[in-house]
Parts: sequence; structure tokens; C-alpha cells
Amino acid sequence: MFYQLYELNHAAVQPLRAFADATRLLYSNPLNPLSHTPFGRSIAATAELFERTTRRYGKPSFDLDKTVVDWKTVPVSERTVWSRPFCDLIRFERGVPSGRKADPKLLIVAPMSGHYPTLLRGTVEAMLPHADVYITDWADARNVPLSEGRFDLDDYIDYIVDMLHELGPDTHVMAVCQPSVPVLAAVSLMEAQGDRFAPATMTLMGGPIDTRRNPTAVNLLAEEKGIDWFRENVIMQVPWPEPGFLREVYPGFLQLSGFMSMNLDRHITAHKEFFMHLVKDDGDGAEKHRTFYDEYLAVMDLTAEFYLQTVDTVFVRHALPKGEMTHRGVPVDPKAVRSVALLTIEGENDDISGLGQTEAAHDLCVNIPAEKRAHYMQPAVGHYGVFNGSRFRAEIVPRIVDFMASHASRSAPVAKPRLVRAAKG
Repeated sequence: MFYQLYELNHAAVQPLRAFADATRLLYSNPLNPLSHTPFGRSIAATAELFERTTRRYGKPSFDLDKTVVDWKTVPVSERTVWSRPFCDLIRFERGVPSGRKADPKLLIVAPMSGHYPTLLRGTVEAMLPHADVYITDWADARNVPLSEGRFDLDDYIDYIVDMLHELGPDTHVMAVCQPSVPVLAAVSLMEAQGDRFAPATMTLMGGPIDTRRNPTAVNLLAEEKGIDWFRENVIMQVPWPEPGFLREVYPGFLQLSGFMSMNLDRHITAHKEFFMHLVKDDGDGAEKHRTFYDEYLAVMDLTAEFYLQTVDTVFVRHALPKGEMTHRGVPVDPKAVRSVALLTIEGENDDISGLGQTEAAHDLCVNIPAEKRAHYMQPAVGHYGVFNGSRFRAEIVPRIVDFMASHASRSAPVAKPRLVRAAKG
């Protein structure tokens, strides 16, 4: 009933939200003399702050209509090239000359952890000059009818394998945060089967490969509560009249509450500053706030089976680093990875995936030759700085581009590495 109550409260506030928006328009209209006074701007700021904190934010758009390739500005358009009930694969087609040498194909696997893939807008924008970029567009579970069936972690891994088959050989894959585990699992299974469509390189960024290392508040909460607590307290049914009516989900608003509570003082300060920007008529400062929170507050529901299986596998049982993870009954063995080059990237101040958690992939993929692996720790950035921001563009992107160029194809013969047996314990 909690989800239904949430929806009821949201609907009940709708008239107040409409009144607040009308008030904002009245007191910010330049034809209104009060709009040029601190009093009028304070009224408008209060109304906008109320409207923004009580609205439901829809799915944002990427709005990437151009990029620079070979020092020339070229148009960019989005096209869906692969589609399933719970995910679309979007390609960012660049208007490059037809005779130009093709750039590497890059599959960016966006996190399915509550936010939309547009959270990686900066990641896509930074990679567009260097690669033919594709990104996973995960569906909001509340919009998927029950008739489409279940979607769990095993299905997620299947989707990744299918997308790599769709893109063909010599594709590069980049996993940001949560998908690091299923991407590593998918590549391990493909390598074990000798799949020629296994990617050329695998870049894991800020991912929870082994959350026993330097555990964060998120990791400790999962271990403390256990999977039964999550099943009983955070799983709810989608209310009517949504398309996914009666589907069991982990609601996006709960995930957002958890994210905000981790840095509540920072968010409160940001909204205070937003109010003052509006009162002082600082348009640039206010617009930066709007841009960030329009994205940050837009959340989606996750299917219950995917959420619970992920929490249990990754955060409670630590199945992958313990060698206990399976996919549809088949063991997932990272030691099978031999020819896929591995790059791991972490942020020094990451409070979601602690230092060492992503680097742990190297200890699992022991049969990748030393010349085909690399690790980089970016100083002075948190979790989001690993895949967004000025340091990401200036210091991380060149390393990713260079790594992909250095290992552009799996077809070149490499010496068979010596088998290494993992130490027990």
C-alpha cells in the first residue's frame, strides 16, 4: 500500500503545485513591477522551489545533436538498433564522411540502479569524438506490462551477450558502476564458450566487483540487513493505472531517498543556494542547479527479481569474488577471460564503490596477459567524477581511448598465457 499512498499524495499536491507554478510565472514576469524587486523575486523563488521539490521528473533526453570529429563539427542523431521489452540499444550516429576509416564500436552499459541512462550524458558526449557509441536504454519497470514476463540478473547478462552479438566482433564494452559485475560475468561466459563476439576490451568504472574491500555505507547496509529484510521492506507492487500494474518492483523514489540521505546536508545546501541565486537574479547559477537536479531527481523502478538477485549476489554473498556466481546454473569463471583486454578505473573519494572494489577484477581475471590489463585511480574525484566532469574529460577519457586503440582487435594472435591457480581463502 505504500506505493499507492505515495501516488495518492503526489496527486493530492497537484493543485498546490499548479498554484505555485502560476505564482512563479506572475512574480517573474518582467511586466510585473514586483518582479524587479527582492520581494517579488523571493515570492517567485519560493514558488519555484516548492514546485520543483514536489514534481515527478520525467525521463530526460540526451540532447546530443552534434560533436567534433577530426576537428570538424558533425551532426549526431539517435537511433534504436536493438530492442527488447526491458531495454533498447541506442546508437549515436555521427555524420562523418562515408570513406573515413571507421572508429571503434563502443558499447556503454549504463547502470540499472534507479537513474536513467541520460545520467551518462557527459560520458557519451566525451566519447563521441573517438568512437561509434552505443548505450543501453533500460526500461522503467513500472511501464512494462506483466505480460512481458520477468527480468532478473540472468536476463541482464543475456541482454549484454545479445547486444555484443548484435554489434559484431571487435566491439569495446564499458560498464559504469552497477553493470561491472554482469558485464564481467557476460564476458567470462563468452570467453569460456569461445565466443568470437566477445569484446576486444572491457572497461570497468567504479563498479562493485568485490564489496568486501573498503566497504562503503551502501555495502555495510546490505550485509547488515540481509536479503530477507529487503524483500519484506522495499519491494512493492506498481499501482493502477500504470502499464506495469501489479508488477513487483523496487520503486525509484526509494532509491532516490537512499541516495539523498547519504549526502543530505549537501542537497539542503544546494537548494538554499538555488533559492539565493533566484533572489539575486543569478541566472547562470540557478540554471546549473536546474540542469543537475532535473537529471538527478528523474528515477525509474527496477523489477523486484533483478534488484533482489543483484543485492544477494553482489552485496550479501559476494558470489563473484568467491567463485560462487552462476548464470542459469553455469558457473561464472573470470579465469576463462584470456584475450579480452581489461581496464579498471576508480575514484579516490568514491563513497559508493570504495577503492579496490573495481581493481579486484584483476585478481579474478588471472589469465589475462599483463600487457593487456591496466588500472587507473583518478585523484580528487568521487563516484560521479569517475564518468563525468572536467577531470573525467581531461584525464580519464584519453586513457580509455588509448587503451581501446592499443587493443583494437582480438583477431591478432597472442601467446597463450600460463594458467594461474587462484589461492584458496
